[in-house]
Amino acid sequence: MNGGCLCGAVRYKSDAAPVYQLYCHCRDCQKVSGSASAPIIFFPVQGLSIEGQVTYYESKGSSGKSIYRGFCSKCGSQLFGRLERLPDLLSIRAGTLDDPAAFHPQVHIHVSQAAPWEYIDPSLRSFPHDVPPR
Repeated sequence: MNGGCLCGAVRYKSDAAPVYQLYCHCRDCQKVSGSASAPIIFFPVQGLSIEGQVTYYESKGSSGKSIYRGFCSKCGSQLFGRLERLPDLLSIRAGTLDDPAAFHPQVHIHVSQAAPWEYIDPSLRSFPHDVPPR
């Protein structure tokens, strides 16, 4: 899967299969995306290449461990997430894919924090809190 930011200054490519494809409804993802949830794909770090200048912002997740959100230093597009508790994986915002139809969500997480007006697809598994263990 390939993708990049709005201005094209950052590009990425993964040759590995996704590990998770999900919607996150946590308050942090709501705030950072400006939306009700964030469509996210987790890939193994091995097999992922990134070109361009990425700036990371650190915050604490619900686990108490750090989350580093990566965005393009030029246009500000949010692209990546590195979770301290999942060091072998990197998340990509599905909307940044060259072909967003490649996103095939499997679960909803943090649905306990979902906005009351958010639609939760009943055909997908839902978890009240964090991502389920691999």
